[in-house]
Amino acid sequence: MKRILFIAVLLIPATVFSQGFMDRLKKKVTNKAEQKAGEKVEKTIDKGVDKAEQAGKSGNKPADQPAPGATNTAAVPEAAPAPATTAPATPALKSNTRFDFIPGEQIVYTENFDQEAIGELPTNWNTTGTGEVVTLNNFPGKWLQVHQRSFYLTSNQAEFGENYTVEFDLIMNVKYNGHFFPYIEFGFLSTNKEPAASNDYLRNYRKYASLEAIFYPSEGERSTMGIHTYQANKNYYTGDQQTVPALSKFFGKPIHIAMQVQKERLRIWADQEKIFDAPKAMPAGVIMNQLMFQIHSSSYKEDQYGYFLTNLKVAKGVPDMRHKLVEEGKFSTTGILFDVNSDVIRPESFGVLKSIATVLKENGDLKVKIIGHTDSDGDDQKNLQLSQKRAAAVARALQESFSIEAGRLQTDGKGETAPAGDNKTKEGKALNRRVEFIKL
Repeated sequence: MKRILFIAVLLIPATVFSQGFMDRLKKKVTNKAEQKAGEKVEKTIDKGVDKAEQAGKSGNKPADQPAPGATNTAAVPEAAPAPATTAPATPALKSNTRFDFIPGEQIVYTENFDQEAIGELPTNWNTTGTGEVVTLNNFPGKWLQVHQRSFYLTSNQAEFGENYTVEFDLIMNVKYNGHFFPYIEFGFLSTNKEPAASNDYLRNYRKYASLEAIFYPSEGERSTMGIHTYQANKNYYTGDQQTVPALSKFFGKPIHIAMQVQKERLRIWADQEKIFDAPKAMPAGVIMNQLMFQIHSSSYKEDQYGYFLTNLKVAKGVPDMRHKLVEEGKFSTTGILFDVNSDVIRPESFGVLKSIATVLKENGDLKVKIIGHTDSDGDDQKNLQLSQKRAAAVARALQESFSIEAGRLQTDGKGETAPAGDNKTKEGKALNRRVEFIKL
């Protein structure tokens, strides 16, 4: 009898330990649910690969973090060249011919942090952690540096409508150290007319509806993306995880992300490559009104990675180029983008140029004047000259990339003299940085 009691006493700690272990395991599984897909991909990584060889493949250096009291200028890899600030004699437009993204017609929200203080979270943004506006040593403008274990809501308050586009530039400055890179999540949500940046939506962002896209960055061509949509806290749509082979080529330099929603249809591009085209991904009738970003946790320390965002833009509506240009005689677009203070056309402008070229080819007798416009920042005369050069660059792109006859195109520039929006607001300035096509 004593022996039986002795064995029973010995078994009690084991039972308690087993139950505690199962509880902890259950909690850990729950916390890692969203990372499961990425981990499956990463299991194929050869753990014996020499880390120096991995670093050689990526060719990147980790971002420098400013010390307390220092100027917030983060470093990105020296191997990544700075964008040109002056145009070549004949700037060439190189782009993916399948890239068909066209931004919305009416700007809802834009943010390049130009008016924000260095070292501070942008005005009226909200976060569960921390973030600060910085400048980068190799790339112009201001960027928002975002951190692990932090969720972010923007300052936007306006509704997106049922047809809209979302764009932003992203830098993932990472160097492989044998562990998973931090995952980055981005998307949009509905607050159903409630304050868009309230604390409630830092945690309860699926309350009404949301779209969540997650990059699982990896070395080589193993990066992937997954998407989920939710309605009333319940999963509405889950897309199969897609590979993004080119993602690692952009480690340490900007990659342009573009998303387009047309009622229920969702399309997502990364560097002009279409990753998703899901006809029924978005909940019908739901109006989104907020952007969100989240950096998931990893074993990387703060001085071993750097994630940066800028050039956020939301625009609603579906541009009808043919109707406006052929029938109304005028079409204006903010979708033709240029390098800073330059007439070099950015590749993400290709979809707009392609659509304009299609209208011109379908209407062989149509001739147009291309007019460049700028916002009011900077010197008046320089803005005028820049607008003229940009109009000429658009004409060259139509000729060289789409075989539009030069005799059908005239160019002009008006600088800041004909604003379409209020230069005192970010959205107004973005609207003023446009290109017009006038029927002759």
